[in-house]
Amino acid sequence: MVDEKFKTESIKLEVLEKRDSSGSSESALDLNIPDYWPQLSADTPGSYYFWNKGPSDRDLDSIATQPSVFDDPDKAQLYQPHPKYENLHRFDPKERWTWREEISVVRKIDVRIMIWVCIMFMALEIDRGNLSQALADNMLDDLKLSTNDYNNGNTIFKLCFLVAEVPSQLVSKKLGADVWIPIQIIAWSAVSMAQFAIDSKASFYVTRALLGALQGGFIADVCLYLSYFYTAIELPVRLAYFWTAMTLADIVSSFMAFGILHMRGVGGRAGWQWLFMIEGAVTALIGIFAFLYLPASPTATKSWFRGRNGWFNEKEEKLIVNRALRDDPSKGDMHNRQAIDWKMFWKSVTDYDLWPIYIIGLTFTIPSTPESNYLTLTLRSLGFSTFQTTLMGLPYQVLHLVFVSYPTPISLISDLYLTNITIILLSKLLIVSYMSQRFNERSYHGLMCQVWVLVLLIPLRTFSESTSKWAKYIVTTLILCGPYTHAIQVGWTSRNSNSVRTRTVSAAMYNMFCQLGGIISNNIYRADDKPLYRRGNSVLIAINCMNLVIYLGTKFYYIYRNKQRDAKWKRMTIEERLAYISTTTDEGNKRLDFRFAH
Repeated sequence: MVDEKFKTESIKLEVLEKRDSSGSSESALDLNIPDYWPQLSADTPGSYYFWNKGPSDRDLDSIATQPSVFDDPDKAQLYQPHPKYENLHRFDPKERWTWREEISVVRKIDVRIMIWVCIMFMALEIDRGNLSQALADNMLDDLKLSTNDYNNGNTIFKLCFLVAEVPSQLVSKKLGADVWIPIQIIAWSAVSMAQFAIDSKASFYVTRALLGALQGGFIADVCLYLSYFYTAIELPVRLAYFWTAMTLADIVSSFMAFGILHMRGVGGRAGWQWLFMIEGAVTALIGIFAFLYLPASPTATKSWFRGRNGWFNEKEEKLIVNRALRDDPSKGDMHNRQAIDWKMFWKSVTDYDLWPIYIIGLTFTIPSTPESNYLTLTLRSLGFSTFQTTLMGLPYQVLHLVFVSYPTPISLISDLYLTNITIILLSKLLIVSYMSQRFNERSYHGLMCQVWVLVLLIPLRTFSESTSKWAKYIVTTLILCGPYTHAIQVGWTSRNSNSVRTRTVSAAMYNMFCQLGGIISNNIYRADDKPLYRRGNSVLIAINCMNLVIYLGTKFYYIYRNKQRDAKWKRMTIEERLAYISTTTDEGNKRLDFRFAH
């Protein structure tokens, strides 16, 4: 009996009550903690973010260790890490640390891991996005390609990207993300450089296919890798940093393109050819460095390149490992180089409770993607030169621009870009991710972003040929400036997976659906509908309205699922709950003691 082994009155922790009521707890269990057990924190990190000096409402030298199933001896034995778990030698349920120590370690992870992950993502975005810059240098005319050929190339890229998602995750889980990610970067960089030799529609299609196949899975691989170091509450904000790097890459590559495209005629080659060659070489160097830099795990940072003493001392390694397992015990279920068999894979694919998020991934970017894909061509059609278009195409850089009623000189626009817009726009992704985590809410934030786009799509649909080109430009770029919830939804997928097996596949599945959405987006604006794309914009408005229903439906679905489990759980006695934990065959998010985030 529980009462005979522990205190007569069960200690129901306030922290767990808050987590259970918000749906963010990994377990609905009340904990029975022995008298002799080391002290735990009474403060939740829910409103605490690691870019500041620390929480002002608590003593930084007080215990920060969060309660978990490992503090209840009866339950701890049911959640032990796998015998081959790579960090098992640092696992210690009695390990304690302070807020000051946790802040220091997380900042060190941000510097050592997060910054480099962002640089790798910049490499992906540079080689993925430079096609739009090549268009500004008349690439389509040089290759005698039409708008539909361009659409087909984008569709081929996204289709191959999609197909490669799951195989890439399976390879990554077998080899280790620290090995597979550098291989991907070097391979796609080689293909990017090979685009220097494109001379026909066929070679254009082949290189788009190879790039898609080699880049597919990279994002999901990185998300799984980051989960080794960060907790569930930290990961979405770090993923916001991750996608902020995409914006930085677009800014950097736009300025690179501005200079490189001036090389048209050098060696008898077009500027866009040199663009592919030079940027591909830069990203290849990043891939080579990644081979030497990425550690396999928090406890495997020692090497000749990273230093014989590694990045973390023993105390820091214990802190990283134990707080990760306390946050999500399922992270210890598998070795980070343990392959997933087909039975495990199929079980993850058929996890119907994650499909609402997959459907969101399919449709949430469609209303704003065609405008992004066609921004360069739109600017050229409005009469801007190649180099003006390159500067004006700096993504999402006009949020706080103040346009006047007469044409604005391009020099003024580029000056404004360089002075005060970049920081504001980079912060938008971070702000929406921060607010989502601050209020532990996801669905309404996604809904808000769809409303932003809808309000701007309606006037875009009503524009005529006589409408000012600046009005078209402003509305189009404001659509692209909308809050971006991709980081929130990737973290949401990871959070609701509740197992390494499911998390590995679900990250790939979510990105596959995103790529499917991209394929749909690439075929909404058609050649027979230009230049105003009224039919296409009508379709976008309809999909936008559908997205409002999807976000609300997803929220209500998870609320309903949680209420179902709450009703069953509350009818069980403590003994019945313990018996369930010790005998159940339910796994991951199918466990009765798991609650979905929404």
